[in-house]
Amino acid sequence: MLKPEEIKLRHRDLNWLSFNERVLQEAQDPSTPLYEKLKFLAIFSMNLDEYFRVRVSQLRQMKRVRKRLRKKLALKPSQTVKEILEIVKEQQEKFGEVYREEIIPELEKKGIFLVHREDFDELQEEFAAKYFHKIADCVKPQVVAYEKGQDLFLENNLLYLLVTFKDEDNFGIVNVPVEDCGRFIYFTSNGPKHKITFLDDIITARIPELFADHKIEGVYEIKLSRDAELYIDDDVDGLLAEKIYESLKQRTDGQPTRLLYDAEMPKGDQKILRKTLGLGKIDMMPGGKYHNFSDFFDFPDPTNNPDLHFEPLPPIKHKVLEKTDDYFREIAKKDIAVHFPYMPFDYVERFLQQASVDKDVQEIKMSIYRIADKSKVTSALLSALENGKKVTVFIEAKARFDERNNIDWGRKFEEKGATVIYSYPKIKVHSKILLITRKEGDDLKNYAYIGTGNFNSKTAKIYCDHAIFTTHEKITSELSRVFQVLEGELIIPRAKHLLISPFSTRKVFTDMINREIENARLGKKSGITAKMNSLEDKEIIELLYKASEAGVKIRLLVRGFSCLLPGIEKLSENIYITSIVDRYLEHGRIYLFENDRNEEIYFGSADWMTRNLDRRIEVIAPICDKDIAQEFKDILNIQLKDNVKARVQDAEESNRFVKRKSGEKAIRSQYEIYNYLKEKHSE
Repeated sequence: MLKPEEIKLRHRDLNWLSFNERVLQEAQDPSTPLYEKLKFLAIFSMNLDEYFRVRVSQLRQMKRVRKRLRKKLALKPSQTVKEILEIVKEQQEKFGEVYREEIIPELEKKGIFLVHREDFDELQEEFAAKYFHKIADCVKPQVVAYEKGQDLFLENNLLYLLVTFKDEDNFGIVNVPVEDCGRFIYFTSNGPKHKITFLDDIITARIPELFADHKIEGVYEIKLSRDAELYIDDDVDGLLAEKIYESLKQRTDGQPTRLLYDAEMPKGDQKILRKTLGLGKIDMMPGGKYHNFSDFFDFPDPTNNPDLHFEPLPPIKHKVLEKTDDYFREIAKKDIAVHFPYMPFDYVERFLQQASVDKDVQEIKMSIYRIADKSKVTSALLSALENGKKVTVFIEAKARFDERNNIDWGRKFEEKGATVIYSYPKIKVHSKILLITRKEGDDLKNYAYIGTGNFNSKTAKIYCDHAIFTTHEKITSELSRVFQVLEGELIIPRAKHLLISPFSTRKVFTDMINREIENARLGKKSGITAKMNSLEDKEIIELLYKASEAGVKIRLLVRGFSCLLPGIEKLSENIYITSIVDRYLEHGRIYLFENDRNEEIYFGSADWMTRNLDRRIEVIAPICDKDIAQEFKDILNIQLKDNVKARVQDAEESNRFVKRKSGEKAIRSQYEIYNYLKEKHSE
């Protein structure tokens, strides 16, 4: 057994920044179409906002815990935050370079020009004035008397303009109402040239009008990120979580965690703003003239040029589900696998729609982690209730940033007669499961759906996920017990096939890794291949190090952060990790164990993270159908061979691309998987 001091671990929050750098690399990649580069910049920005709201916020709260306890738990939050800010500053500088020196010139080559306030010509000034008066009711200017201690409240992640006045102890604040008005304003085109400006610039042009009684000195864009303290228990356990909660005051609004401001703002004004908002120096983050680049998801393309976007990949029609009008009949014959976004999410919706009107369906049970706002899934459940079916829905009330929508839908289902169960304190339901009970003859038959992704048609278009429809009796009976736990009818679900967190997943994974270690020591064939979003659990990492030392070959695909240090002599030299970032977000989890040539393959909702193993309801299922097991293996192997979009995760966190050997075929795994499935389902 490795001693604690011998276990080498990366800090998860620092390594997460390495993941976001991979997103930024996609915006730099010459092969990425121009508008997709803009989207990767938007993803980078959106990721960073959430990171500060959740992860940096948590580190800030740790600083409030007594020093003696921090020392006992080996916590160094101040040092970590300092390192984070240094890395983020470097990344944002790179972000600015990509935007200014690559994106803007490429847009102009295509006839698309971003016109800034100082470059408005006479016609654009006239247009801006007319446009502003259309939206004037949405713009709320205010004067803040900072010397008199007047409070200033800025909403989380919204844009504002700070207006400084000459020879005054006041400053102005103006909101930029992007949610009401959109961010980008299209000027009328002039021949082949298309002119677009920011809403921010339209408002900036009217600042003298908004503050007519003041002499304007400067205008600077700012954005404040606030924490999301209600998520702290998601990744913190035991005594530390309790101490953090003790340190938090009850408040309706999150504590500020980062103020992003225009670096051109004079230092004196920075200091005034910082003190007015009650921020520390560490909370101040200089940036460019414009913030909230997540708005570039909606940047208009007036050229409609297909070359500026990814080539279309029409959803692949499943050779069985596409042709049938009876899902129950086909699933009863044989397990069926679907893969998103390569295939349409319609198959899940159609299954529920058929169940909602099928006279023999008695009951529908499902867990919902992120529910779409109005969808065919919700419509089918409402239809089932109207048709007298018993519907039980378990809704995760604390799905990060989706609580309100989830709870609203829970109330709608309750009003229509569904049994709605909300998440328990200190435990989330993260499993993606559906169980339909149908009367067939004198018997009741269970139909199950187990997936790696949410029941959400929007995310299913961009998240790479896997799912299986099955009537496998042992799987469905055990899944039924999972729902009994959710309904409070069982305390512990007895299961020999499913891995169910927090009850059995850790133990079964531990046993399987130990089995590979023993096989390696006995000279039998051993190996572990796993794909997941994140790798963080210390006990699992310790076991993987132990397996590597025993000679077990370990091949991992980790999209996000990993606390494991690979490739270190006498510790992890048999562990090789790559990460794939491409047009879709890799989200599936697949676990393959060699087991002395008797391979076992599992898939489901859980990563190798402590929260997924110990603090969430998760379901990991064995793939029992040999054909589907081979299909999952083929998909996994394609990804392992990616030499176009895969980056090596080494101890140095270099994020270097996998090097293609001379004469080796270029394998871009997401496109190869698409072609593989297309060929398979054209038979």
